[in-house]
Amino acid sequence: MINQLDTEAFLWLNSLHTDNIDNIMLWITGRNSWFPMYVFIIGIIVWKQKRKSIVIILTIILSVTISDQICSSVLKPLIHRFRPCHEPSIQHLVHLVGNCGGQFGFCSSHSANTFALITCLILLFRKQFTEIKYLYVWAIIVSYSRVYVGVHYPLDVLAGAGIGVLVSLFCYKIYHYYLSKTSHEKP
Repeated sequence: MINQLDTEAFLWLNSLHTDNIDNIMLWITGRNSWFPMYVFIIGIIVWKQKRKSIVIILTIILSVTISDQICSSVLKPLIHRFRPCHEPSIQHLVHLVGNCGGQFGFCSSHSANTFALITCLILLFRKQFTEIKYLYVWAIIVSYSRVYVGVHYPLDVLAGAGIGVLVSLFCYKIYHYYLSKTSHEKP
């Protein structure tokens, strides 16, 4: 029943396409599209945090890497859920924009990585930049783009987002543990 609802939700969301938006969504979903933003974020962190930036950047990298590996190296090979664009029963109904990608899609690494990055940034900088929480809009748009381009079901995206958030919370706890240990050792 859940798979049927997920498939119906996918087909409805995926059908809400227009030729004018296809290229925009393909750009949004592209991994390389966001490198300038990542470089900008790293630059701001280094500029504002100085020496502390190394631990902050490592925390973010750890969060994104763990999220990515849980999705790509553990869940996709374990669960074997076809991407909608590879699912024979609905393949002919999928509006595919670009490449279909790998055979399996549960769960979305794009969503996990994006939500891991944003959650880490929010946890680390919410006191200094209260508006940072609005970056979740970007994460939602990137995640939705995966459904739009036909490569993930909505539950793939939601599971990926959840994994990204949970892993970031875990990495943030490690970050605080590290800070508490290093601050006690200093005279």
